[in-house]
Amino acid sequence: MDWHVYNSAVIIGVLIGFLTRLRLLEIDYRQYPTYPHGYLSHLALGMIASALGAVAVPALLKKDYTAVTFLALAAQQFRDVRNMERETLAKLDEMELVPRGASYIEGIAKVFESRNYLVIFSAFMTSLSVVLTKTWWVGAVVGGVLILGAGLLMSGQVIKDIANVYEGKLTFEGPNLYVDDIYLMNIGLEDNQKRILQHGIGLIIEPNSPAAVVTISNIGQRQAILHDVSAILGVYRDTGEPALVPIAKRDLNDGRLGLVLLPQEKNVGRAIQVVNFVPVLESAVRRPSQFSVRDTEGKRGQA
Repeated sequence: MDWHVYNSAVIIGVLIGFLTRLRLLEIDYRQYPTYPHGYLSHLALGMIASALGAVAVPALLKKDYTAVTFLALAAQQFRDVRNMERETLAKLDEMELVPRGASYIEGIAKVFESRNYLVIFSAFMTSLSVVLTKTWWVGAVVGGVLILGAGLLMSGQVIKDIANVYEGKLTFEGPNLYVDDIYLMNIGLEDNQKRILQHGIGLIIEPNSPAAVVTISNIGQRQAILHDVSAILGVYRDTGEPALVPIAKRDLNDGRLGLVLLPQEKNVGRAIQVVNFVPVLESAVRRPSQFSVRDTEGKRGQA
């Protein structure tokens, strides 16, 4: 009887784990992972992760503690996956007209690693529920809840959650380019000035909290914004034209961020919508308002 329950637990656990990875696998505007080869490699890893999580429950209940060793080896393999994703994206970034930047790449690599751990957790909990209740449909229900929960984890903070985005006016004062009152860069050639005024879009990102000021001032976060807009709307430039590179500069007085974008499609509303939904990078998040001098002094005294 136990073997029948264990077999059901493993089968249901592997299935739920694989479906969880399938739910978390999505091609969006960043076109990564690629289809079909990127899909295949990540789904194969998801199948391995789900098998490890599902098999761990019967192994531990049978006091076969070598299962823990296999989980530790799996963790090492998934860290290698993170390194692989980082290296791959870094190489691809060299060919981009507007690169992602190191912070964006590291965030994507972390996501791919952590999703494999989520697959192991889903398979493990599903398998455990089948073993405890000795009923396969209970595991299926638990697995369905875990799949829905995994879908919720796909969404994080975006720019519109921490700042307001609106159009700014691009102007030149001599060779100096401004968006509203924020200085952007020096453009010496009149031909480039005309092209920027003709094709360019000026945007202002106004943070809505002190923490948001620090977040959008992060260089990696700025580069992520510029890359996402260029990936969706295209970019009006070619190699060897530094004057036409999209750029973001901050106002040192109030923390606002000024952007000049040169998309193939000059659509201000669309550009604002894209910026609003750029993900907030984990590496850019800071919370200076939570700083406590008293706590810091206490920790320093304990050191």
